[in-house]
Amino acid sequence: MIFQLNKFKIILIILLLILLVKLSFAQQDPMFTQYHFNTQTYNPAYAGTWKSLGFMVLGRHQWTGIDGAPETYTFSVQSNTKNDKVGLGLNFISDKVGMEKRHSLFGDYSYGLKIDENSMLRLGVKFGVSNYRNNLSDYQQYPGEQDPTLIGDIENHYMPNFGVGAYWFSENFFLGFSIPKILENSVDDSNSNLNQTEIRQYYLSGGYVFDFSESFQFKPTFLTKATVGSPIQFDITANFLMAEKVWLGAMYRVGDAFGFIAQWIFDKKLRIGYAYDYTTSELQRFNNGTHEVMVSYEIGVKRKWSKPRMF
Repeated sequence: MIFQLNKFKIILIILLLILLVKLSFAQQDPMFTQYHFNTQTYNPAYAGTWKSLGFMVLGRHQWTGIDGAPETYTFSVQSNTKNDKVGLGLNFISDKVGMEKRHSLFGDYSYGLKIDENSMLRLGVKFGVSNYRNNLSDYQQYPGEQDPTLIGDIENHYMPNFGVGAYWFSENFFLGFSIPKILENSVDDSNSNLNQTEIRQYYLSGGYVFDFSESFQFKPTFLTKATVGSPIQFDITANFLMAEKVWLGAMYRVGDAFGFIAQWIFDKKLRIGYAYDYTTSELQRFNNGTHEVMVSYEIGVKRKWSKPRMF
C-alpha cells in the first residue's frame, strides 16, 4: 500500500509541475479525447500492455460544420510473446486537414522489465514512414489575390521516421513518456512553394485508479504534449467505472475545449467508446463540436487481473 501511494505522489508531483508552466495552445499532431486508450499511436512502449492480441479503431471528426476541419482515423494492433517481455504493435494513422493529407504506418517494439510483483516498465521503439499530400491549387482564394505558397501540388512525399518511449504501469496506474517522431523531416517539393516540417513532440501521460468499492472506480488521467518553440497542450480527464461495464467521464483541454466520454465494456473483450468535445476558443462560434468513436477487441487475454483493463 505504501509503494502504491508513492507511485501516486510521483504522478501528482509531475502534474503540479506541469500546471506551473505558462500554457497556451494550438494543434500540431492529431489530438484525441480518448488518449488513455489510444496510447500506442504516440508511445511504442504501450505495445504488449494488454497481454492479448488486441485491435483498436478510432475515428475523430473535429470542429464539425467547418469545411476542411480535421478528420483523423487510426487503426492499431498489438500482441506480446509467451513470456510477456516482448511486445509488438502496428499503427496506421490517416489525418486530413483541408486539402492536406497525411498517412502514416509505424511498427512498434517494446521490452518489459519487471519492477516488482505488481508493476512493469516497458521500453519501446517505433519505426515507420509517413506519406504527405497537399493539393495546393484546389484552395479557394480571394478574387484578385494570389498567395505564392498556394501554387502547385505536393504529391506522395514520403518521410521515414522513428521514435522512442517508456511506459511504467500496473493494474491501477500508469506513467508514460515518449517522442514518437524524432526526425524533423522537411516537406519541400519542387512543384510548389510550400515548405513544412514534421515537428519533434514530447508526450507525458499518467493516470491512477481509486477503488471506492468492487463495483465503483475513479480514474483521473492527464496528457501533456510539448515541442520546443511551440505552445503546450494539456489534457486532464476524470472517468468513473461502474459495475465493471460502463465508463463515464469528462475531459478538459486547457484553453481549447471540454468534453464528455462514455464507454461500454462487453465481456471484458469488446469496448465501444464515444466522446464529444465542446470548443471553448474563438472557434466555438463556427463549429458544432467534435465527435470521436472508438472500438477495440481482444483475443486470447492472458491478464491475471480480475477487473477489466483500466488503460
